[in-house]
Amino acid sequence: MKKIFLLEDDLNFGSVLCAYLEINDFDVVWVNDGKKAIKEFRKKTYNICILDVMLPNIDGFTVAREIKKLNKNVPLIFLTAKNMKQDMLEGFSIGADDYITKPFDSEVLLCKINAILNRKNLFAKEKITEFSIGKLHFDSRLRILSSNNSQQKLSPKEADLLKLLCENKNEILQREIALKTIWKDDNYFTTRSMDVYITKLRKYLKKDSGLELVNIHGSGYRLLEK
Repeated sequence: MKKIFLLEDDLNFGSVLCAYLEINDFDVVWVNDGKKAIKEFRKKTYNICILDVMLPNIDGFTVAREIKKLNKNVPLIFLTAKNMKQDMLEGFSIGADDYITKPFDSEVLLCKINAILNRKNLFAKEKITEFSIGKLHFDSRLRILSSNNSQQKLSPKEADLLKLLCENKNEILQREIALKTIWKDDNYFTTRSMDVYITKLRKYLKKDSGLELVNIHGSGYRLLEK
């Protein structure tokens, strides 16, 4: 479960928001006091922080600065009852990924959380360029699939597709996700085109009998490493 660090001093609103996020499969640590926030944040690793700005004792901006010192990459969403340009600019200067003014629709917040996490996850995956699959080595940047005694140069789309399969090794790569990621469309023609590339990748992967690229009917493909 993705972990959310929630800082909100309104007990009624905080309990409702916490429950809503937990219903939507997030593990939430809720703190209602800025003084306690950093101490609690140090105890775990979080995927995202949601911070109220207007707090007694220590405001959300101050907490955010301390959080960024501890983990500069953790995403931040600020919640505030104020819609002032200066506050928004300050929030973004600290490193906010979004800024939401109260009152707001909880579904909108949920969509923003998922969008930020998906973007961060995609960026993290994009940074990985080399993969070990069975006895083969794949360099997605150079587009080279190699074994002990041979190298195969892949086309750009072959490399993009194999990279997605490697990132989801032993799991199902949804057909629609692959089509929209690589071809930006999932119509009949792009689907047929991807099937051709899957056939080509199967041929390349035969160099290792421990690898298998299988069709999952109605879903997509799975790169199996036996």
